[in-house]
Amino acid sequence: MSFVEAERSPSSSGSPPRGDARAHRARFVAELQQFVRFPSVSAQTHHAEDVRRCAQWLASHLRRIGLDETRVDETARHPIVRAAWRGAAGAPTLLIYGHYDVQPPDPIKEWRTPPFEPSVRGPYLYGRGASDDKGQLFAHVKALEGLLRTTGRLPINVICLFEGEEEIGSPNLRAYLERHAAELVADGAVISDTRMLGPDRPALTYALRGSLNLEIEVRGPQKDLHSGNFGGAVHNPLQALTELLATLHDRNGRITIPGFYDAVRALSTQERSYLAATGPSDAQLLADARAERGWGESGFSLYERTTARPSLAITGLVGGYQGEGVKGVIPARAAAKLNLRLVPDQNPEEIERLVRRHLQTITPPTVEMRLRSWPGALPALIDRRHPILRAAAWAYRRGFGAAPVFVRSGGSIPVVTLFQEVLCLPTALLGFALASDRLHAPNERFHLGRFERAIATCQAFYREFAALGQAERGPLASQIPRREEARA
Repeated sequence: MSFVEAERSPSSSGSPPRGDARAHRARFVAELQQFVRFPSVSAQTHHAEDVRRCAQWLASHLRRIGLDETRVDETARHPIVRAAWRGAAGAPTLLIYGHYDVQPPDPIKEWRTPPFEPSVRGPYLYGRGASDDKGQLFAHVKALEGLLRTTGRLPINVICLFEGEEEIGSPNLRAYLERHAAELVADGAVISDTRMLGPDRPALTYALRGSLNLEIEVRGPQKDLHSGNFGGAVHNPLQALTELLATLHDRNGRITIPGFYDAVRALSTQERSYLAATGPSDAQLLADARAERGWGESGFSLYERTTARPSLAITGLVGGYQGEGVKGVIPARAAAKLNLRLVPDQNPEEIERLVRRHLQTITPPTVEMRLRSWPGALPALIDRRHPILRAAAWAYRRGFGAAPVFVRSGGSIPVVTLFQEVLCLPTALLGFALASDRLHAPNERFHLGRFERAIATCQAFYREFAALGQAERGPLASQIPRREEARA
């Protein structure tokens, strides 16, 4: 059984992609393994050199497959890899975005094989970043290579922009885009960093939640204290922290921060009906999560809660003794990390102010509370009627044999909003991940048959994007806005 057949359902009407991806599968997989082997964890400073080495490897690879203007541009933290091919005179220009940084692999002990020693087991490649986003990014790289090797040219002009800070909120990307806007003029953008609904159920994401990451630190005594000598006499910072955290939700899962929901758009009856008809059921979402019961804001389906409603998650908690056995101690400090997902029209800066005001109001005088924040990402909405999404839908049919469903995503991709605001670019979210890829979790994986089909889909998208710029396509061509026209 081939890699492609192993993941396709028997009822699939699409034919497996042929050509360059199939002919060079072994080499493509080996190169993807090299890519995944770099521990390019952007959040951890001790991996800064690994992130840099990964960027240099990627730039060298882009240069080797035939892209020009290949460069590694420094930012305040991690570099951006850029390359271009501009040999299609009169054709539109497509900006291809991806990120080569990855999430921390913890907890390490739950990996069957080391996260940065990528291994092929059955039809899957396992390793941190195999799906998010190195595998999906690399599908574009191999699609470009395949066209350049077989025809010597591309049907469109392309600019590749591969970032090393997406997993930490893209803090330096806006400044980079503003500084290099004249060099990044394009007619549209494509990002492959989203999920499909199933192996044969492609999906076009039209809405993304924004994000905000915070850290609450509570300090009490100047040093750790003996819990027998001081228990009951000194307010335990860990206890105070948990008391603060307990005020963030009510018993029904609704966020209790005053003013938090003021800007949240109400879902129309039509939108809710569409989400119910096209999205995963509660049972499917619980199966993906391997959870027995759902939780959260009452009155909404699990799909609505994870895509169209905001959320607040406690993603880390530190305080007191963490080692084996017991220790009678009152810690001097405790901290918690929060991740908030926001929906239109919530603004991360305003939400941070609301959280800060709430915590300052309820923090008892017996402890000191500090709140640290990281740059947030705005929510994004994409016009489902835009021709670039029609081109993406056609490409999915070519690569996967099925028309895509329009979906909302609970995740955040800061660059989508930045492309809209800074470059005035329409963006197609042409994703190839699945919920079963274990994104951000141990044993992340990417199906190699899906990798082949992703390459074929990318190539089909390039051809259709080129066709959008031809006069004979009528109204579609006129709807690709040039950056100057969009700003006018």
